[in-house]
Amino acid sequence: MPRNVASAGESRLALVRRARRMTRILAETYPDAHCELDFGNPLELLVATILSAQCTDKRVNMVTPVLFAKYRTAADYAAADRAELEEIIKSTGFFRAKANSIIGMAQAVCERYRGEVPGRLKDLVTLPGVGRKTANVVLGNAFDVPGITVDTHFQRLTRRFGWTTETDPVKIEHAVGELIPKNQWTLMSHYLIWHGRRMCHARRPACGVCPLAALCPAYGEGPTDPKVAAKLVRPGPFS
Repeated sequence: MPRNVASAGESRLALVRRARRMTRILAETYPDAHCELDFGNPLELLVATILSAQCTDKRVNMVTPVLFAKYRTAADYAAADRAELEEIIKSTGFFRAKANSIIGMAQAVCERYRGEVPGRLKDLVTLPGVGRKTANVVLGNAFDVPGITVDTHFQRLTRRFGWTTETDPVKIEHAVGELIPKNQWTLMSHYLIWHGRRMCHARRPACGVCPLAALCPAYGEGPTDPKVAAKLVRPGPFS
C-alpha cells in the first residue's frame, strides 16, 4: 500500500519537492495534455471559454464551428443580433447570460483595444464575463503567457494532494504558483485538469491505478483494488 507521505508536519521544502515530483509524474502520464477547447486565435478561445462555464468542452466544440464561421471579429460579436447568437449557443446552457457576456466583451474589446484581445491579465479581467480563470486560459494557451487555470478539477486536486488548504480560487492560484516554477504553470494546469477528468474523480477517484498514489495524502478515498479502480478511468478525449 502506498505510504501517506504528506502530514501536518510536512516542511515547506518537502511540500515543494513533492508537488514538483507529482507534476513530473503527471507530465509523463499525460504527455499530450492541452486545452481541450478548439480555437484558432485569442478571440475564439476567449469566446469558447466563456461558453464553457457550466458546460463540457465537448459540447462547446460542437457549437463553435458554426459560431466562429458566422462571427470572425470582435466587431462581428459586438454587432451581433442577440436572438441569432442565443440560438447558436443555446445548447451550452445559460445562453442569455453568455450572450450578454460575449457581446459585452466584444464591445469592450472594440472600444478599448481596437478590436484585438489584450494579452495582459489586468486588461482581460476588466472585460465583461471574464474572470481570472478565463483570463489565465487565454493567456496560457493563446498568448503563451504562463497562467494557472483554477477550475473545479484544479481546486479539488490541489486540496486533495495537500498542496493547499485554501478554498478561494485566487488564493489557490497564488499558493500553487509558489510551489511550481512559473514556466510550468500552463502545462501543470492541463495536467491536473486532465487527471481530474480522467482518473481523480470527485466521488470515486481511481486510487488503485493512480500514478500519484505513493505521493498523495488522499490515497484510499477511492477504490484501491487495481481491477476495481481501472474501471473508473475515463480515457477521454473530452474535447
